[in-house]
Amino acid sequence: MKELAIIGAGSWGTALSLVLAPRFPGVRLWIYEQDLATRMVKLRENDLYLPGFQLPANVRVETELAAALGDAEIVLGVMPSHHARRLYTEMLPFLKPTMRIVSATKGLEEGTRQRMSEVIRHVAGRRFEPMVAALSGPTFAREVARGEPAAVVIASEDPALAAEIQAAFSGPNLRLYTNTDMLGVEIAASLKNVIAIGAGVCHGLGLGNNTNAALITRGLVEMTRLAVALGARPATLSGLAGLGDLVLTCTGELSRNRSVGIKMARGHRLEEIVASMRMVAEGVKTTYSAVELGRQFGVDLPITNQMYEVLRNGKPPREAIRELMERSLKPE
Repeated sequence: MKELAIIGAGSWGTALSLVLAPRFPGVRLWIYEQDLATRMVKLRENDLYLPGFQLPANVRVETELAAALGDAEIVLGVMPSHHARRLYTEMLPFLKPTMRIVSATKGLEEGTRQRMSEVIRHVAGRRFEPMVAALSGPTFAREVARGEPAAVVIASEDPALAAEIQAAFSGPNLRLYTNTDMLGVEIAASLKNVIAIGAGVCHGLGLGNNTNAALITRGLVEMTRLAVALGARPATLSGLAGLGDLVLTCTGELSRNRSVGIKMARGHRLEEIVASMRMVAEGVKTTYSAVELGRQFGVDLPITNQMYEVLRNGKPPREAIRELMERSLKPE
């Protein structure tokens, strides 16, 4: 393999540079913040988003997209979803038809409700038909950076491309499984963040394990219902990108989306919560897109709709939980 370009040096992009560095002769890690890039070059550490971990010697920090992309064979996009279209558009002059583009962004584009692979195809399609895959699964950046074993999914409609990325990325501490249901993987990766906000609300209200188990289970039903309506395979939602990531994000102390729900339940305003976070909680914007998709496809999303009311309209979290419990009775 030639060099790997990672576009986005938040906690997850930086963690991926650490775990994938042994698999490539060189990794170019692109970062937006010039001041942070300067410190990273000097200290060999991302002291803002992932402090305490030294960058391997073959990871080169870049602030220019042209330099970052260079002769890279694989381009790994790890930017927030609301920056994806702009960044891929800026990358377009330096992208080549031979490049494999892997999206590790978990979110939907606000407004268009497009998945990241759709954004990539829309942008790159002006010049060529891109080779696209999506990377997702139950991972916290800090644990991956520590070298703790993790398993993820690499999804592409092209089985050969998925297998190629699987072979390139898999190592002693990161195991990849292939999947051809890219739609299902990307939808699962996005919607689990919405349910995680609900799990945080439950925790913030002092509710216990019974409530959390019920929320996760019924949340998975919602995710599956919408994903299948969009054309996904039900089995995908029971895998690493669906159930696996859902359980992690709803229960893990490192979950940003869960943290948003906890703070909302404790009376903080969404604006101040978002302003206080260094990294993006994708579930907030995804909630709005998911509600629109549910309406468009006629899919019932009770948990998602209640989270929308809490986030967008300021509904008291306890009232949202009560309304979920008092919905009309029905079979499972």
